[in-house]
Amino acid sequence: RGAVTMSSKGLKKVLLMGKSGSGKTSMRSIIFANFLAKPTMRLGPTLHVDHDNVKFLGNLVLNLWDCGGQDAFMEAFFNSERENTFSGVHVLIYVFDVDSHEHKKDMMQFVSCLDSINDLSPSARIFCLIHKMDLIKTEEDRDRLLEERRDELSKIATPRKITVFRTSIW
Repeated sequence: RGAVTMSSKGLKKVLLMGKSGSGKTSMRSIIFANFLAKPTMRLGPTLHVDHDNVKFLGNLVLNLWDCGGQDAFMEAFFNSERENTFSGVHVLIYVFDVDSHEHKKDMMQFVSCLDSINDLSPSARIFCLIHKMDLIKTEEDRDRLLEERRDELSKIATPRKITVFRTSIW
């Protein structure tokens, strides 16, 4: 599967980004390929980018870019492949692993993503998913964590508006 041009009417480029292991491909498989949650545990890491055109809500076709989150790929997306990756984006979905032990690094990569989107696709909508929330034991802790992350991400993204959701495949 090669790069897809943006000239087709109704085709919307969607970037799915976040660090390796955050759950991007599992979510994509459940939402767009009707996988059940358990079989997604066998999915391996995405190498570079998986491109998929997915028909959604009738005539809308999403050109979904599931971007590998390993450091080498992220580095390439922000440098040598920046223009190809971040041009013509309609929606950025950035996935954060709630269980990550590299919070500062995760935020730095999100800032790099924001910078690239602001430069090359300034009208793109941005959604942040705080994923694997099932790992947080109580509803109160999930609510508190979501508010903390929402506040932090909103400050980082200012003046851009972002929408933050808590998610889980379970």
